[in-house]
Amino acid sequence: MFRFERLGAAVAAALLAAACGGQLAGTTGGGSNAPIRVDLIGTFSGQNADLGNWAWNGVKLAVDQANAAGGIGGRKIQLVRLDDQGQPTVGTDLAKRAVSDHAVMVYGSDLSTVTLAMIPILTAARIPEITSGQAPAILEQGSSYIFLDSTTSAVFDQTLADYLVEKRHLTSIAMITNNDAYGKGEHDSFLAELTRLGVKPTIDKVVPPDQTDFTSVLTEIRATDPGVLFIGAEEVETGLIAKQARSLGITATFAGGAPMGTPTYLQTAGPAVAEGTIMTSPYLSNDASAKTRAFAAAYRKAYGQDPELHGAKAYDGMNVFIRAMRKTPHDLSGPKLIAAVRSISYDGLLGRFHFDDRGLGLHATQIGIIKDGKIVPV
Repeated sequence: MFRFERLGAAVAAALLAAACGGQLAGTTGGGSNAPIRVDLIGTFSGQNADLGNWAWNGVKLAVDQANAAGGIGGRKIQLVRLDDQGQPTVGTDLAKRAVSDHAVMVYGSDLSTVTLAMIPILTAARIPEITSGQAPAILEQGSSYIFLDSTTSAVFDQTLADYLVEKRHLTSIAMITNNDAYGKGEHDSFLAELTRLGVKPTIDKVVPPDQTDFTSVLTEIRATDPGVLFIGAEEVETGLIAKQARSLGITATFAGGAPMGTPTYLQTAGPAVAEGTIMTSPYLSNDASAKTRAFAAAYRKAYGQDPELHGAKAYDGMNVFIRAMRKTPHDLSGPKLIAAVRSISYDGLLGRFHFDDRGLGLHATQIGIIKDGKIVPV
């Protein structure tokens, strides 16, 4: 049962569109040869624009390869790029647009806060949505139409906490997180894991996601002299926190989740500051296997740069849906497509995907440490 007890006018309109067969044939204008429309709603402007660009690169690479191989039953996938600007209100407007434009599925958003705003619209219209967001709240909405292209903060943070406390015996840990959906997920998950391990943070501070000066809060953290500083925020904010922490004389080892494994974190913090950072991710290296090396080579050829986690998980997530479409090429309606997604297992770049009823398909991450500007798997 969905938790959406009352639907606004926009959601009601979405339901009407679905009831009229808006996604039944999975076309943009009718006809057996019509393109299959996929909307990618991501953050392409503002502080978190790298997230949208990485998602676009990964999804587009998967789509281009699928189209070159004949598409879906001879039909091409038409990928449409839409900028949510990192704003939930814009995201809801774009979700309504996806409904009116008869999108077969939506990829996005890369921000958990925006994803949460989009879920009611797309679920009501029975349009599958796969997101790069990691907040556990995404899977708590009761929707059978939402999927994650990675795993949740709970999985990331259990792996990280176990490594820090049980493997490295590091128990002097301070926390700083932001209060958007991703940061809250990181805060609650990591704190729960520390509590399970009998560790109390030296201090637990929460900041807004748009803050840029952390002098005051970092001064409080410095007074507790932690051995580890856990940072739960997106890439740019995480890098700024780390950089300012070092400038204030905090010598703690930085630790956190996926944002710390990206070029944006490394560039924002600076190589010297990022050195020794401990992070957790399901994708640590482009050289992990023959499959990751082939992906990295194709990505470099297409975009002239090395891929990282977000591009890799977007590539995996889109490939899951491409395989699902190929299982039911003559009926790409939402119910058929989500059933096909759950029926397949996919050995991807990040691991083996098999989606449960909540929309979670991946259940493990790994530990890496930044050394000389590169992530070294532990």
